[in-house]
Amino acid sequence: MPRERGQKVVATNRKARHDYLIEDTYEAGLVLTGTEVKSLREGRASLVDGYAFVDGGEAWLDAVYIPEYLDGTWNNHAPRRKRKLLLHKQQILKLSNKVKEGGYTIIPLQLYFSDGRAKVEIAVAKGKRDYDKRQALRERQDKREADRAMRQRNNLGE
Repeated sequence: MPRERGQKVVATNRKARHDYLIEDTYEAGLVLTGTEVKSLREGRASLVDGYAFVDGGEAWLDAVYIPEYLDGTWNNHAPRRKRKLLLHKQQILKLSNKVKEGGYTIIPLQLYFSDGRAKVEIAVAKGKRDYDKRQALRERQDKREADRAMRQRNNLGE
């Protein structure tokens, strides 16, 4: 059987970029059971409530929903269990120092397969205030309107 190539995205956390200011991103491997991998290959997962933390020099991913594999047997996995993240020691130290600094959290942005291996993109992020969210929406809307006006102006000139 040929090896898998490329990247296949399973789940993305679209709300994360709206709710958080992303500071730094890391790619981490995941320790999964067989039924979790099969469920992910079917494209079933949710990162909405997920977060990561550092405990005892190890990084963990918690509250990520990977539903039970439908064809699994009695040894199926728990859908919201803690999963170990595979990172280098220096990366784990950076993450823990940033979180201890205060105001920062570690959130998953994307869950995907890279060359057949399950990976998660995690980010060190700071929560946005309500007024920051409104300001970002306003800036996006102003940019959209300016682009629309430029397109109309260019179309009239032709």
